Amino acid sequence: MSKPPLVLLHGVGLDHSMWEPVTALLADRFTVITPDLPGHGARPPVAGTVTLGDLADGVAAAIPARSHLVGFSLGALVAQHLALYRPELARTLASVSSVCLRTPHERAAVQARLEAAKTDFAASAAASLERWYADTDVPADLVSRTEATLLANDVTSFLGCYRVFATADAELGPHLGRITQPSLAVTGEDDSGSTPEMTRRLASALPSCRAVVVPGARHMLPLQRPEAFARALTTFIGESAHV
Repeated sequence: MSKPPLVLLHGVGLDHSMWEPVTALLADRFTVITPDLPGHGARPPVAGTVTLGDLADGVAAAIPARSHLVGFSLGALVAQHLALYRPELARTLASVSSVCLRTPHERAAVQARLEAAKTDFAASAAASLERWYADTDVPADLVSRTEATLLANDVTSFLGCYRVFATADAELGPHLGRITQPSLAVTGEDDSGSTPEMTRRLASALPSCRAVVVPGARHMLPLQRPEAFARALTTFIGESAHV
């Protein structure tokens, strides 16, 4: 019997390689698929006017029908868009380190990070690494690989995708109640951008969603706590089979 497809969508400025710490933990049970989003990894840059719909449409062909769809950060917004508008692709939905219905204060904070990236992209990348990894036990080689991936981005393409990340939760917010797939919202306890409050907000907005907060973890949950992440995901998928 073939293993069910599990699709992992990465965050803004990253690529499929961010999932390497968890793919080995999931491969025995699932056919793991880790496509690059448009404008990321080996794919060509996108225009600065790119939309959430463009990103979703640009990755949909890589997703088999009835996949367990998992998105991280920007990838979570893409996954939510697909679950909403291409429901045949999503058997379940897992939103990892996802934003949701930002408050005015939260929106101002992410807009400030976008403006900082426009002014000094390298400094913005360094600030992201500090926010994600400082005082964590993530191996230095993984931090260096994240840095190299970030700095390899085409800046115009990155800024366009970051603008989507900064604004698309407002676009999705009024429609979240129409996403009916069994859903998981999971984040790290110490994630200052995609906060536990946002995860609980998302779980309340989706009709069939549970919230999980992983103690001691920051934004890069799948890299910092791969075992805890894989355990939360597989438990959710296993239990959703009985819903």
